[in-house]
Amino acid sequence: MKYDIIIIGAGPGGIFSAYELSLGNPELKIAVFEAGHALDRRHCPIDGEKIKSCISCKSCSIMSGFGGAGAFSDGKYNITNDFGGTLHKYIGKKKATELMRYVDEINMRYGGAGTKLYTTAGSAFSTECIKHDLHLLNASVRHLGTDVNYVVLGNLYNELKDKVDFFFDSTVDSISIIDGGYEIKSLGKSYECERCIVSVGRIGSKWMERVCRELDIPTRSNRVDIGVRVELPAEVFAHITDELYESKIVYRTPKYGDRVRTFCMNPRGAVVNENTNGIITVNGHSYEDPAKQTSNTNFALLVAKHFSEPFKDSNGYGESIARLSNMLGGGVIVQRFGDLIKGQRSTESRIEESFITPTLKATPGDLSLVLPKRILDGIIEMIYALDKVAPGTANDDTLLYGVEVKFYNMEVNVDENLESPHKGLYIIGDGSGITHSLSHASASGVHVARNILSKR
Repeated sequence: MKYDIIIIGAGPGGIFSAYELSLGNPELKIAVFEAGHALDRRHCPIDGEKIKSCISCKSCSIMSGFGGAGAFSDGKYNITNDFGGTLHKYIGKKKATELMRYVDEINMRYGGAGTKLYTTAGSAFSTECIKHDLHLLNASVRHLGTDVNYVVLGNLYNELKDKVDFFFDSTVDSISIIDGGYEIKSLGKSYECERCIVSVGRIGSKWMERVCRELDIPTRSNRVDIGVRVELPAEVFAHITDELYESKIVYRTPKYGDRVRTFCMNPRGAVVNENTNGIITVNGHSYEDPAKQTSNTNFALLVAKHFSEPFKDSNGYGESIARLSNMLGGGVIVQRFGDLIKGQRSTESRIEESFITPTLKATPGDLSLVLPKRILDGIIEMIYALDKVAPGTANDDTLLYGVEVKFYNMEVNVDENLESPHKGLYIIGDGSGITHSLSHASASGVHVARNILSKR
C-alpha cells in the first residue's frame, strides 16, 4: 500500500491537488482519503416533514464527503485577494489571482459554462455605500449555484476516479514520519507515501490541531466569526444582487470600533442547518435553477473575534456561544428583528403572522440571551446602516437566525510552497487556517501540486 502522494481530504483543495497532479504526471500513484461519503451518497436526512432538525449523523453529509463543506454551498467562487483568506501573503497577489482564474476555467470546462461572472468594478453601489460609512470590497464572483456546483463536482470525480484511488468513509487516525516519507493509518491499515498533502477543511480543525501537536508543527491562533443569518424578502436587496450577486460590505461600529461584515449572500436562497463537531449552527444556500429559488434572500452578518493572551482559544469561544444557542433552542434560534429591538422573544404566532415565510424550521427565541452584548450591538447597528442602502432591511419582520459561527483552523506554520517544517508534508485549504473560501482553497491545491511536479 505505497503511494507517491497521499491527499487527506477530498474538499476543493484536495480535489484540485489531485486534478493538477494527475494532469501533470499521469504515472503518479495517488490516493485520496476522505472521512465522509462519496458525492452520490451525500444526502442530509432533514426533509422538513419526518425529520425537521439535525439528528447528528456519524458523518455529516453537509460538512464532509467528496467536495467538502462547499459541495452543497451556493457555489460562489470569489476571485479576489481582499477576502477569502491570506493565500496571497504566501505566494503573492498576482500568482494567487492567476490560480483562482485557472480554477474558474476548470469549473467552466467541467459543467459551469453558462454561469455568470459578476464584478464590483465600476459599480455605482460602491459610491452609495461610502455615503453611509459602508465599504464594498472588490471582487469578481462566479456563481455556480448549489445545483451546478454539484454537477461540476460530479464531472471532476468522473475525471479522477480512474486515475486516483479514493478511500471514502476513511478517517485518517494519524500521520507518522518514516524513512523516505510518511505513514498514514486509517481504519486499522497503514499506507506509505513519499509526499503527503493535508486538506481537511474547517471540520477537521480539531484533528489538525492534534496532528500539529504530535508532529511539533508550530501554529498561531486564528479568529472566529460570530453572528446571525439575516433573511428578508428578495426585493429588498434585488437592486444589489441583480448587479453584483455577492456583495461583501464592511461597517465599523462607532461605539466599539468592531468590524461587522456581510457574508455568503444568497439571493432567492434558503437558510440551512450546519453541523460542526456536533454543534448546530446556521448557513445559507442558493440555486442557479429558477425552479429551486425562493422568494427570500439571506446573508450572514459576522463580527470577527481574535484572542491572544492569556486566552487563545478563539474557536472554543465560538463553540461556547453556539452551544448556548443549542441549549436554549434545541438547535438554531430564529427571532424577528422587531422583537429583538423591543426586547421580547419571538413566538410561533409572531413568526406565523409575519409577512415573510422562513425557509428553515427553527425555534423562535431571544438572541439577546445567546449573543454577547458587544456583538449583538454591532449587528443591530449594521442592520440600520444597511437599511440606508437597502430600505426594508430593518423592517420588524426581518428574520435573524442564530447563531452563525465560522470557525477557522489555527494558522499552521508553512512556507511559500505551503510546505510544513517537515519536507514533503504540505498543509492546504481551510485546514491550514490560511484559506477561507472555495476559490482560495482550490488555488492552494493547484499551487502545491505544481510545486511537487516541479521537483520530480
